Amino acid sequence: MFDGVPSKEAGRAVERLIGVYRGRTPTDAPVLRDRADVIAYAAYRMPATFEAVSAALGEFAGAVPEWTPGSHLDIGGGTGAATWAVSATWDGTRPVTVLDWAEPALALGRELAAARPELRAARWQRARIGAGLDVGAADLVTVSYVLGELTEEARGAVVDAAARAGQAVVVVEPGTPDGYARILAARERLTGAGFRIAAPCPHSAGCPIVPGTDWCHFAARVSRSSLHRQIKGGSLAYEDEKFSYVAATRFPSAPASARVVRKPQIRKGQVLLDLCEREERLGRTTVTKRHGDLYKAARDAAWGDPWPPPPPTS
Repeated sequence: MFDGVPSKEAGRAVERLIGVYRGRTPTDAPVLRDRADVIAYAAYRMPATFEAVSAALGEFAGAVPEWTPGSHLDIGGGTGAATWAVSATWDGTRPVTVLDWAEPALALGRELAAARPELRAARWQRARIGAGLDVGAADLVTVSYVLGELTEEARGAVVDAAARAGQAVVVVEPGTPDGYARILAARERLTGAGFRIAAPCPHSAGCPIVPGTDWCHFAARVSRSSLHRQIKGGSLAYEDEKFSYVAATRFPSAPASARVVRKPQIRKGQVLLDLCEREERLGRTTVTKRHGDLYKAARDAAWGDPWPPPPPTS
């Protein structure tokens, strides 16, 4: 698909999108305006969005191991990265509806989904993403990399619509201070609507991070194809996508006892883990060789993992 777009036109589209996504100006109009835009977006941003949402969904699925969504609604889904991530997280088919206000994005998403049997029957519908959004019920509602494009009022309206529609809601934003602030605001609206936090937080109480001192975010490894490297002007075969997220449910879940919130520090004979803990606090624990198997697990622990690690499934 990218081969069908003149290189200069594609380059201009990528440069414009980079400027938009790095900016702080909310919009009341679609960011993706035409086919060149959406193809550039699919090549430039879709791989990273897919990996970030997949990582968030993977942690959420770990908190609800017996649950599988019977239906999925993706608000502001664009070309469908979150839809692909849901399909990769839970086997089987389910009714899927993707809403976006950019018709070119929906058209490309529909074309891409035709390559995956589970998504061929998905509905791709145009809708204004913002105040007045009215959506039908779904087991799982995703809102990924959307809130940053909206005004504050529209963000609240979208999260409220997701809360009315879903039994579970997963919101993902870039792992920046601003992105985390949007996640924190969404988290508060969800808990205010009666949801309980399933991930990444070990609890549904207030975030222990002092505003302005830090922000909660994680990283997902993204493999770069040759096209991806060409579009982004990079030489490495991978990149790390930083993201913030919240997953909340109206049904029981088993949040992690604690969550690794920084890259573990491996020292001689010990591992230092920075944790967000169930007691609504941030803390550091030191795991040494005398802890036996727990020490081995600590050496294998990654940023974003639950701690202690869940027992292996039989």
